[in-house]
This record gives sequence, C-alpha cells and structure tokens, in this order.
Amino acid sequence: MTQITADKDIRDPETYAIIGAAIQVHNELGAGFLEAVYHEALEREFQFLNLPYERERKLPIYYRGEPLNTYYQVDFLCYGTVLVELKALQTLSGTEEAQVINYLKAAKIHKALLINFGTPRLQYKRFVHHLRESASSADNSREMVRDGQ
Repeated sequence: MTQITADKDIRDPETYAIIGAAIQVHNELGAGFLEAVYHEALEREFQFLNLPYERERKLPIYYRGEPLNTYYQVDFLCYGTVLVELKALQTLSGTEEAQVINYLKAAKIHKALLINFGTPRLQYKRFVHHLRESASSADNSREMVRDGQ
C-alpha cells in the first residue's frame, strides 16, 4: 500500500541546492511566464552553479519486464538521483503530484521535486520513494514521503 506523509525534517544537500537554484530563478523572474521560460532559466542557473543535470530525460516504462514504446519525460534529472518537474500554474493539484509519483516509479529513483513558478511565492514539494526490501509485491512495497510549502 502506498503511504504519503508530510515530513519537513528530511533534507539533503542535493535537493537543497536545486530548491536554492529555483528560488534564485523565481526571485529574478517572478511569476507569470510560460513554463518554457523557467526551464531555460533554471538550466542556466544549474550551469552557473555547476550543478549536474540532464534536461528532458526520457524514462522508460516497463510492462511484465519489457519496455513499452511509450515513455515519460522528466524536465530535469539532477545529480543522477533527483527528478525535477517544473510547473507554472496558479495552483498545484493532485494531478501534478500523481505525475511525479509515476515518474519515480518508472525511473526507480528515490527522490523528486515538483516546483511551481506560477505563484507569487515559489512552491515546491519534495517526494521521497522508499522500497522496502521484505515486500512481496512492488505495488504494495512503496512508501512515499512528501513535504513542501
């Protein structure tokens, strides 16, 4: 069973650096631009900070152990371990959160950030995906931790 709980005490240097870069972009540009503007600006900030990233990383999806032709494409993969999905919306909904959770499952990666530039104050949600070793089913073994402001 998937469990989602808020935990504001879980921090790490990688997500801290990514969030800091996003705050810098938001402070410079503010809200109101199209998502593509924030993609480009955040990429430049990552370059300025020498933060390792891949833009528009394709994530394969598997069915019964075989890759499908369809794939997900995440906005950024930073440090090789953190998925970063950007939005420029007035409010985030469960749809965007579900998208990030599916990305984590598809990529078999443990950390993700959902960052929204569309509000007067930058919004972000951090997702941590834990896979319990003793679980008998992949669907029943995932535990999600989410935090943000």
